[in-house]
Amino acid sequence: MKIVVCPDSFKGSLPAWQVAEAISKGLRCELPEAEVIELPLADGGEGTAFIMAKATNGKLIRKKVTGPLGEKVNAHFALLGDGKTAVVEMAQAAGLSLVPPKKRNPLKTTTYGVGELIKFALDEGVERIIVGIGGSATNDAGIGMAQAIGFRILDENGEDVPLGGEGLLKMEKIEIDEVDKRLQNVKIIIASDVQNTLLDAARVYAPQKGAKAEDIILLEEGLRRFAEVVRRCLGKDVLNLPGGGAAGGLGAGLVAFLNATPSSGIDTVLDYINFDEKVKGSDLIITGEGKLDKQTAYGKAISGAIRRAQGKPVIALAGEVEEGLDLSLLGITSALSIVNGPMTLRQAMKKTPLLLESTAREIAKILKIGGMLYERA
Repeated sequence: MKIVVCPDSFKGSLPAWQVAEAISKGLRCELPEAEVIELPLADGGEGTAFIMAKATNGKLIRKKVTGPLGEKVNAHFALLGDGKTAVVEMAQAAGLSLVPPKKRNPLKTTTYGVGELIKFALDEGVERIIVGIGGSATNDAGIGMAQAIGFRILDENGEDVPLGGEGLLKMEKIEIDEVDKRLQNVKIIIASDVQNTLLDAARVYAPQKGAKAEDIILLEEGLRRFAEVVRRCLGKDVLNLPGGGAAGGLGAGLVAFLNATPSSGIDTVLDYINFDEKVKGSDLIITGEGKLDKQTAYGKAISGAIRRAQGKPVIALAGEVEEGLDLSLLGITSALSIVNGPMTLRQAMKKTPLLLESTAREIAKILKIGGMLYERA
């Protein structure tokens, strides 16, 4: 029997690779003869660089960069096994998890560190850089990233605009004379499954990052100004670009400043971890995420794996399964909550590894029963 274990992270509790390990451990306890393949998932958000490095025999390169509040933070990017591809995870330098709740303010937070990571990746002599843009704390349309790699974003007095979303309000001109020349020979790929346009960065996502009602009005005004200055100075129209609103407008910024190519985050990861080939000949796919609900079908990592599951039966594990969820719409054969008794959310999150392992063991026992019944028939 061949089983592919391909979960996303259980956010706030366990990263995807540890979820995969726990499930696989439970399966192997009951089915030691089975071939269990671990393929943890990511879609451009947290964990993407690690997962892609591990799957391709690459490595993580650790650096200190400017964090979202202007402080120095420890971050990493991946150099994949081919030696020609780097994966920059914007959440490493500008992620929401780096900002304490009381300090979240997208008028102030910056993507400057993302640009620094891109420059460090260039130092490795790569031919392409995949930029995963999930989990951001920012709403600066990537002007911080651009400033870090040499773009001058100037106000009406010819001075550099301040970092953060507030800098968008003062934009008047973009100068390119000091941009890192190495970028001319490198392909930039955006890994994201968000399709919202630029202004949605303020309307839809900024409140999650600490923006108040009055801040949203300013941020939207700034994003409009950004689009106009980009059109005038760089000749690119990013206002209605699908995906331009991802990561506080970083999607639009990467296209505007680096001529980046948008791509599906989950499909990019699945391609690099050789998902389709590893699924061939499998008997069962086990996936999972923290909460299984209607949103699972809309761009979440496991939805991409289910879509490419080649018709195999799929079991999904979750901390919570939404009541009345139509599994057929998701392409899932069976969905199981790993919570096996009364407990608080905090208790469940603390016990996630054990709960995953025990649920996987029960699945394996059922598979053994099915095998015995088949033999008797």
